[in-house]
Order: sequence, then structure tokens, then C-alpha cells
Amino acid sequence: MSADTIHVSAPGKLFLLGEYAVLEGAPALLTAVDRRAHVHATVIDGPAWQISAPNLGIHDLVLGAHGKLPAELDPAMVAHLKVFDAVRALVQARATAALPALCLHIDTRDFAADGYKLGLGSSAAVAAALTAALTTAAGMTLARAELAAWAIAAHRAAQNGTGSGGDVAVSVYGGVISYVRDTPPVSLAWPERLIGRAVVTGQGASTPDLVGRVYAYGERDAAGFARDIQRLATLADSAAAAVDDTPAFLDLATQYFSALKTLDAHAAAGIVSPRHDTLAALAETHGGRFKSSGAGGGDVGLLFADRSIMRARLFEAFHEAGADVLDLGFAAPGLIHEPR
Repeated sequence: MSADTIHVSAPGKLFLLGEYAVLEGAPALLTAVDRRAHVHATVIDGPAWQISAPNLGIHDLVLGAHGKLPAELDPAMVAHLKVFDAVRALVQARATAALPALCLHIDTRDFAADGYKLGLGSSAAVAAALTAALTTAAGMTLARAELAAWAIAAHRAAQNGTGSGGDVAVSVYGGVISYVRDTPPVSLAWPERLIGRAVVTGQGASTPDLVGRVYAYGERDAAGFARDIQRLATLADSAAAAVDDTPAFLDLATQYFSALKTLDAHAAAGIVSPRHDTLAALAETHGGRFKSSGAGGGDVGLLFADRSIMRARLFEAFHEAGADVLDLGFAAPGLIHEPR
């Protein structure tokens, strides 16, 4: 690797509590997980840039001057590169010095299993790592809060203006955070008594599609939408305090999942699936709690248990039910500039 190569990595995420309500200003509780996106940026002779993202089927693609996407690029490839293009445009607009021509390599292999995405926030992790890599290439060192703000703005632009930014924030800060939209997060400690596991519940889901259906419900029934979001927000407000009280947190997770089901029933969005309901009932039978995570749909769900009273059969029962309990580390380190 060249001495002029910048290497940055950022973790994935899980929403623990606060999904959907965070879009309306309520706090969300998130954890970074030990699946990481890696970005290598090597300065090359310009003006053309190059980019590879093997997990997206992109190999040594030649870009235009200043990293602009070629006009003849097919729509599917343009869609794959939306996050890159949004980060590039934002950094170029805000940087205090011109970016050199770069050869970029983006590795997100940690975020997929058996050919589908796990819903651990790969695009948010890439946005965070790319923003750090490109600002470094421009000779800038941003404070963590400013770096997060830039990455959130770029990621939101790539998602057509949607997204709370919590997934990007936890990719930058790491650990466990309480996050209110567009404000610096508050770092929290993971409680020793609380066991948390991610569970694969089906094929990956599209966050913008699910959020779009929820907001379409808001347009159809503004009063009903407001009631459902307020129910979620009231519960989310107590999430940070409940982290220090494992029984209270488990009860809160159950209540939040129930409130999400109410929102989903009214929005017909597909947040909660029959598979989610089956796993929630199975968890309760064996002393645990299960809820959807993030936008929901087919992405990962969450299994919680109290370490001091957990029944030995809990994980075994999930395995027998065909649920893949992932070996994920929670409260993982945030964005890291790796040694050159």
C-alpha cells in the first residue's frame, strides 16, 4: 500500500429504541457493532479518479475529473454510487483546499451474509468513512461533531432528504449513544446485566421505502400519525435512563415494539412481519424480549435478556426456529484512522 494511502474504517449500527420517533425529534438509542466499512484512498496522478467497491460489483471504474460520475454510467451503477457521489460533492464544496485525484477502494463485506445485506447501516458507515478519508485528502482535520454533521448531510442527500442521521452519528462516535436529530449524541455505557443479540429475520429491506410508506400514512391521516408517533416518542424519552435498569429496559423494549406494531397496522408499511411476531412470542416464552430494529421489514431484529435470570434454552430455541442469532459485538469503537 502506498505511503500516500489514507485508510479509514467505521462501524455499523443497530437501532435499539427510538425508530421512527427520531425522525420527528425524539431521542433514539443506538449501538455501534463490530462490522466495519473500510475505505482506502490513494493519491494518484489526475485528473481522472478510480473507484472499486467489490461488494457492489464495481471494479476499477474510471471516473471523471474531480471524481464526477461518467455521464454514460448505467442507472444501476449510479444508484450504487449515490453515497460516494454525495460525499464527494459535499466535501468538494466545503473543503478549504482542492481534492487531489484519488483511487478509492470501499470494502463492505462485513455487512452481508448469504448474499443479502444484514441491515447494519453499511451506507451510513461508508458515508462516515468516506467523509473522513476525503477531508483528510484535502488536508483537513475535522472535529468529531463537524465530521458527523458533514457525513450526515451527505448521507441524507443520497437518501433524497430522508434519514435521522443517527446511523451515521453512531458510525462516527461508536459505543452506545442517545441521539436527537441533528444534535451531537450523548455517549452511554452498555449495562453489564443486559444481553443483546442481533437476529436475522429475512431478506434486507429498503429503509427509504418503509419510511416513505409511514409518511404517506401521515398524509392520509395526520391526526392518527401524530398520535402514533407521540406514543413512540413518549417511550423513547425514557430510553436513555432505562439503560441503567435492565428489567425496566426489557419492559420498555416490549412496549416500544407494541407501539411500532400499532404504527405499522395503521400505515400498512411492512415494519413488523409475522416472523417478527413469532420470534417475539418465542423470546417471551424463554425469558427474553424481541423487537424489530431500525426501519424494520426484513432487516435484523433484536433479542434482549437479563443476564442474571436468562434461561439457557433461549438461544437454543431461536436456533431451532431457524433464526440466525449473529455473533455481533455491541458498543464497538467508532470511526478510526488506521495507520498508513
